[in-house]
Amino acid sequence: MSQIRKIIHIDMDAFYASVEQRDNPKYRGKPLVVGGSANQRGVVSAASYEARKFGIHSAMPSKLAVAKCPHLIIVRPRFDIYQEISAQIHNIFKRYTDIFEPVALDEAYLDVTANKQNIPYASTVARLIRKEIFQETKLTASAGVSINKFLAKMASGANKPNGMTVILPEQAQEFVEKLPIEKFHGIGKVTASKMKKLGIHNGANLKELKLEFLVRHFGKAGNYYYNIARAEDNRAVQPNRIRKSIGAENSFAKDLSDETSILRELEQIALTLQKRLEKHQTSGRTITLKVKFSDYQQITRSKTVTVSFSNLNAIIGSAKALLSSIQLENRSIRLLGLSLSNLDSAKQTIQLSLFE
Repeated sequence: MSQIRKIIHIDMDAFYASVEQRDNPKYRGKPLVVGGSANQRGVVSAASYEARKFGIHSAMPSKLAVAKCPHLIIVRPRFDIYQEISAQIHNIFKRYTDIFEPVALDEAYLDVTANKQNIPYASTVARLIRKEIFQETKLTASAGVSINKFLAKMASGANKPNGMTVILPEQAQEFVEKLPIEKFHGIGKVTASKMKKLGIHNGANLKELKLEFLVRHFGKAGNYYYNIARAEDNRAVQPNRIRKSIGAENSFAKDLSDETSILRELEQIALTLQKRLEKHQTSGRTITLKVKFSDYQQITRSKTVTVSFSNLNAIIGSAKALLSSIQLENRSIRLLGLSLSNLDSAKQTIQLSLFE
């Protein structure tokens, strides 16, 4: 019989917003978001719990957030500070295990089945980590503890903020069966809506369906849905991941309509992309251009070559060629983006801990 795994999911509470409230006492207890200006088509990156009471959430346009809460405080993000704190938190993880998988600056999975301090209970490890995070950063974290990544992720969100939930092996199936389908990690709004039309409203409904039915309706994801309905998730906690692409994009405060401005912005984005390639010591063979117009229509164009893109001139030249294949006349652009995929795999095993 295989050993039961002990997995922890650590999720910082309103991370960016909490950092800003920690560092500026006048922000504490007030509705605050980290993001772009409401006057410049900004978007909310993170919302404090006070802001969430007004229905404000990440990815919401800042203009709408201000409409919901006129006295909302908007703070520009300080990613260098968030990255420093994330590194601090990762150092705390390392006291207990080297098997941890960051999925963003503010969350990570940890495998503590065999931990460095030989602590028998994963819940004890999670409690100690949360305590040390608060002592050293003055920030709170929520934790989920269970036998696999899916259950640990679901558990960490069950008692936020500053809480901890443990799902024991014997509790796993009942927990999943009672879970509303829209709460499942890995099932977004569109998929949840489709499932409800098929009569799938909770985990119990999902478990009743055969694998063939789920694959027919949801493709490869059907296998994942079939397993999580049974509280099964065999994915390992991966300390290193293979990066599949590197990109850069810019959303403009004012739509671009003249060719000179468009090309100038495209060159700047290419420069940012090239710097990121240097940082990760890689190159790529497929370049993709993304264009979003003022009416929100989005178009992508890609080109794959035999010799990897790495120098700036090659990136700019291909980006301009891709742009020329798109009909721009009488249209204005609100976003441009460039990315490279088919990366040089030999150099791509990296520790995922930072945003670009």
